[in-house]
Amino acid sequence: MNTALPERTPVSQRALHEAAGRGLRLLAADPRCRSAFTAPGSLLQDLLSPAAHRYVLAADRDAFLDHLGVLRAKSYRIAVEFVGEEAADPAEVERVVGEYLAVLAHEPVPEQLGFDLSNVGLALSRELCAANTARITSAAAARGSEVVLSMERGPAVDDVLGTYRELAADHANLGVTLQAYLHRTEGDLDAVPVAGRRIRLVKGAFVAPPEVALGRGPALDARYLRLAAALVDRGARLSLATQDPAILEAAARSGLLDRVEEIEMLHGVRPELLRSYRESGHACRIYATYGENWWLHLLHRLAEHPPMVLTALADIAERGQAEGRTVGAGY
Repeated sequence: MNTALPERTPVSQRALHEAAGRGLRLLAADPRCRSAFTAPGSLLQDLLSPAAHRYVLAADRDAFLDHLGVLRAKSYRIAVEFVGEEAADPAEVERVVGEYLAVLAHEPVPEQLGFDLSNVGLALSRELCAANTARITSAAAARGSEVVLSMERGPAVDDVLGTYRELAADHANLGVTLQAYLHRTEGDLDAVPVAGRRIRLVKGAFVAPPEVALGRGPALDARYLRLAAALVDRGARLSLATQDPAILEAAARSGLLDRVEEIEMLHGVRPELLRSYRESGHACRIYATYGENWWLHLLHRLAEHPPMVLTALADIAERGQAEGRTVGAGY
């Protein structure tokens, strides 16, 4: 009897990373995992917290704002987000809005804020979310700061772009995030204000069917660069928000990197790569987060670069060291 195992088709490292990224995004969106994470005394939250500390600067506002000084001292621009999404309780929504207003009252004031509309009332009503976004954006304008709306899952894209379009005329400091993987995005450039606005271009963090979006790979890379060039041509103040070294290298070869306003990376993801671009003279921004509702944030950060799952496991194994990690390490 032949008991040999059947040969497997070789899988490229890139294909393996793409599949791992899809798996992490599915876990991030799984309602069972999210319920387990938010349950009182959550074992899931306790076990994974050392890994989250790499990407979430602090649980509370005061510690977070203190940590930002370390990054500013290294000449990084900063964007601030209070992590969370899909807040459906009016009191929780108001607490989130209050966090942003409190951050804006701090000295030095953060120059840019970002948030999900689902965290400021979209789960309750479009009108509430627009009113809260206007409150935060007006307060930011009074302090010389900008607001860049984050992008969300497919069903919410119209609400995000619609709210941005409605508020942009009265709020010159309001920008938006666009997702290159969505087939619709090239058409959306004609439907929303772009010239003179802060636009963050990301690949896209959510799982979507092929009729809606491209998967990770060369086709998405090419579209990302094409959209970036189109946005710059239309006068956008473009943040090239990517941790992909291949994208950045291609942008440098084409001259695009010298035309964008900045390179942006998420805190804790490839800090050495961002440092290399800062040291070569490019403006670089760190997207920094704080808070306790970090399940989605953690899983999406790992999905950005799946080999970091090994680092996350090491952080869990070295729990004490992870919690005491030096702020700004690698930057």
